[in-house]
Amino acid sequence: MQFGIFSVSDITRDPVSGETPSEAQRIKAAVTIAKKTEEVGMDVFAIGEHHNPPFFSSSPTTLLASIAAQTERIVLSTSTTLITTNDPVRLAEEYAMLQHVSDGRMDLMLGRGNTAPVYPWFGKDIRESLPMALENYNLLHRLWREDVVDWQGSYRTPLQGFTSTPRPLDDVPPFVWHGSIRTPEIAEQAAYYGDGFFANNIFWPKEHYMRLIRMYRQRFEHYGHGTAAQAIVGLGGQAYIAKRSQDAIREFRPYFDHAPVYGNGPTMEDFTSQTPLSVGSPQEVIDKTLTFRESFGDYQRQLFLMDHAGLPLTAVLDQLELLGGEVVPVLRRELAALRAPGVPDAPTHASLVRAKYGDAEPRQPRPNANRGDNVTGGSPYQDTDDVRR
Repeated sequence: MQFGIFSVSDITRDPVSGETPSEAQRIKAAVTIAKKTEEVGMDVFAIGEHHNPPFFSSSPTTLLASIAAQTERIVLSTSTTLITTNDPVRLAEEYAMLQHVSDGRMDLMLGRGNTAPVYPWFGKDIRESLPMALENYNLLHRLWREDVVDWQGSYRTPLQGFTSTPRPLDDVPPFVWHGSIRTPEIAEQAAYYGDGFFANNIFWPKEHYMRLIRMYRQRFEHYGHGTAAQAIVGLGGQAYIAKRSQDAIREFRPYFDHAPVYGNGPTMEDFTSQTPLSVGSPQEVIDKTLTFRESFGDYQRQLFLMDHAGLPLTAVLDQLELLGGEVVPVLRRELAALRAPGVPDAPTHASLVRAKYGDAEPRQPRPNANRGDNVTGGSPYQDTDDVRR
């Protein structure tokens, strides 16, 4: 079971101090939070992708590569990589590069995004977002698994004899999670490829996510990747923790009341009773999080949202101390004791290499450096074996 932090990269006014951090401050804070996540013993740090204010993370691979250089153990991921407005060729290149520079300590979560104005900025039509997501991932999946790709689709120019570089580390593509809050077709896509499915599990009652996860598990088994119980599931969650419950409620209330994602809606008490949000003592957060297993079954990854709603960096770091020091160790122990036999661990680069190659040395692709030319990129070779050697 992996535990970690995911961020949506918002830049929000602190309602207590009245200060709004700059982009530079939030970017540096994200690096600090990731390093602290590793320091307190958690496993994953994930950052979203946004191209509009008030968010800062337009280039998650750049940020994660910087974090990779300053950490040793933590898995670096995305809490959304936009499979619609990004070119799948560019995604194949950028995330394979991140895989190399992080020594395999990475994976990614694909999503369509829910910000309508972004689509025309990248020359896309939001009305085509679902078929675009399905087609783009089909191409991305092939680019990481085939040394030479011939391809034609509806949403980008055709490819002829194309080799994406660098090739995946150890000839094993990054593990992919498909994130969705509402779309059965995305759960179906994750199941078809045998990938992971991540339910945001933040704003809505658990029954909404239970339907999507149940469908994903059933279809995962249908496609022959294992039993429904062996499907790879990740969940989001939100928490604000203090030693005493009363302090947590008092401290978090102004952030809840003024946050763009909550404000002017249900009260904090109603929201915590109806959604996965936990505001309270370490034991209350433990108890609430353990109910996730009761609703969704055994799962592989639990990520918490903490650096949002204008919370200052000092408060976030204090939260991580409590989460990593008092909450996660108990959750690890309790969930391990409850776990059914045969439920797999979260995939890692090492486990994926082992599954493909066993004890053998993994293949190291070496695309021919002399293939093509610097003007057209065309290939003088008819035999595609040249790029496989």
